[in-house]
Amino acid sequence: MLLISISLFLATLFLAYSNGANDNFKGVATLFGSGTTSYQTAILWATFTTSAGAIASILLVSKLIKNFSGRGIVPDAITNTSEFHLAVAIAAGLTVLIASLTGFPISTTHSLTGALIGPGLVAIGLKVNFTALGNSFFLPLLLSPIIAISLAAGVYSLSNYINSRWRLPANPRIVDTCHFISAGVISFARGFNDTPKIVSLILIIEYFSIQGGMITIAIAIALGGLLNSQKIAETMSTKITSMNKTQGLSANVVTGVLVIAATQFGLPVSTTYVSIGSIFGVGLIAKKANKRVFYQILVSWLLTLPIATIISGIIYRLLQG
Repeated sequence: MLLISISLFLATLFLAYSNGANDNFKGVATLFGSGTTSYQTAILWATFTTSAGAIASILLVSKLIKNFSGRGIVPDAITNTSEFHLAVAIAAGLTVLIASLTGFPISTTHSLTGALIGPGLVAIGLKVNFTALGNSFFLPLLLSPIIAISLAAGVYSLSNYINSRWRLPANPRIVDTCHFISAGVISFARGFNDTPKIVSLILIIEYFSIQGGMITIAIAIALGGLLNSQKIAETMSTKITSMNKTQGLSANVVTGVLVIAATQFGLPVSTTYVSIGSIFGVGLIAKKANKRVFYQILVSWLLTLPIATIISGIIYRLLQG
């Protein structure tokens, strides 16, 4: 039992590290892509604000922890085992890290969703509660990028209209300050939203409190972002679309508002889908969006869930002996 507990703890840290590598730069991608700041400054700002969000999430975590514990999707007799949590952590971590190393910004939320399904399919087959999955996971995950694209396109179009109609004087310092604040808000919200999902995997270990788990996971997320964000930075900052400062700020405002709203309602939306949707939305209006890259990212999103499901199912089966 002690060996399984230690393995689960290490696997959850691995997932948190992978999450940081794939997700930490997403909030600051427009800062770097628009030339507002350097990569080093952007990732340091992301690390600080994401960690602040992770620590703040200690106060309001119950709903997301319940959603990502697996309860309601598969029977408690399965979700209460360390083998279940270990399979989920390893499968989700592998899926996210592979995507990070290949430059595909995928959703940790979606990876965890797939990883929750795998052991359930092995244990009880098609008796997995797919209705709960549809209501709690798939619907917000599918709708969030569509809403983000539409809102970002609208916000950027509105800002262009206002500037052209009234010819407001440009103030680069104010724009840059607002841009940094919006990036910080997104990163804070992501840390606030993602940390409880990962912490839920180790709460079965009796030695861990929610608070202790939060702090440990926050450190691992920060390290992942600092050490392995380069590929994701390249994809999100330059490959989806080229952008100026106004476009970057418009995308960030939409992302921040949507993620914070989803967090308050306990909806496990993906910051990835929202941020990429927002960046692509402003790129469409500016006629600079790289649709080929966007379609490749869409394919990676479609593959995320089945890959995580297969890996977690195999691992769970092996752990059963």
